[in-house]
Amino acid sequence: MTLAEVVLGAAFTGLVAYALFGGADFGGGVWDLLAGGTERGRAVRDRIERSIGPVWEANHVWLIFVFVVLWTGFSRAFAAAVTTLYIPLTLAALGMIARGAAFAYRKSVGTPGMQRFFGAAFALSSLLTPFFLGAVVGGVASGRVPPGIAEGDVVRSWVNPTSLLGGTLAVLVCAYLAAVFLCGDARRDGEHDLAEAFRLRALLTAAVTGAVGLAGIAVLRADAPVLFDGLTGRGLPVVLLSVAAGLAALGLLLVRRYTVARIASALAVTAILAGWAVGQYPYVLLPELTVDEAATGRTTLVALLTALSAGMLVLLPALVYLYVLFQRPADHRDRPGACH
Repeated sequence: MTLAEVVLGAAFTGLVAYALFGGADFGGGVWDLLAGGTERGRAVRDRIERSIGPVWEANHVWLIFVFVVLWTGFSRAFAAAVTTLYIPLTLAALGMIARGAAFAYRKSVGTPGMQRFFGAAFALSSLLTPFFLGAVVGGVASGRVPPGIAEGDVVRSWVNPTSLLGGTLAVLVCAYLAAVFLCGDARRDGEHDLAEAFRLRALLTAAVTGAVGLAGIAVLRADAPVLFDGLTGRGLPVVLLSVAAGLAALGLLLVRRYTVARIASALAVTAILAGWAVGQYPYVLLPELTVDEAATGRTTLVALLTALSAGMLVLLPALVYLYVLFQRPADHRDRPGACH
């Protein structure tokens, strides 16, 4: 394994973390959108807010991490991607800003009309942002981002069958992860009716996601043949692992083993992303720019890897503590001194 591959592997690890934690965060907003009217959806929205409230800002650390690593270590590929795909990337960034502002303000405004406005902005941006991010992945995976500054078509690079598939799957996977995570959170806090409601949502979303994924095979074969060949070739074992983990997660949800279902669901999503990486390897930008060709000089990569290693010693323990702290039962967290 080359030094460039090690650094890119670090960026991929950050991408997986963002897909899991940030994805579940976005998915919570999707269920907020579909919760129903003000009164009927109040319990669901309260549960979502309590689950994502402590961690929603922290999850974006992973996306920043990925961008910094790619910008510094693979600047040629990064420049090509952001100048060709600047429209969906800008829309995704605006969605994150709108989502964060709406989430913060909807609790502080006093009038029902403004609360509904900010609630709708939060929910809708939670749906659109992962779609645009998935469209970006589809543009890269289908080979529509050539090397060079703004060399690709700024519209067709993300308005194409593979990008539409990627965006749709991103939204569905986020909604699925959120439903699975919320099952456990609701049961942990004694909200068994909500746990059952989110369990049903998880099962239905899994079925829809599987159907879209199967239909997507034909899309990739016609629109992204290089990636399709990689997925059905050396990437096939990883794809099969994703399918097996997804089926295991469904079985665990059926018997209400929510904690283990989270692990199986996370493994399934991780394997999907790993299948994309394996199917596209050794290219960063299909079909011509390899990992080593896209990488910056060795001195830069060594400095970057050193900085990342030192930073992780500070960041990871803090994030682990944050996640563990807010996975405790609500009555325990509310005790005086419980957060100290």
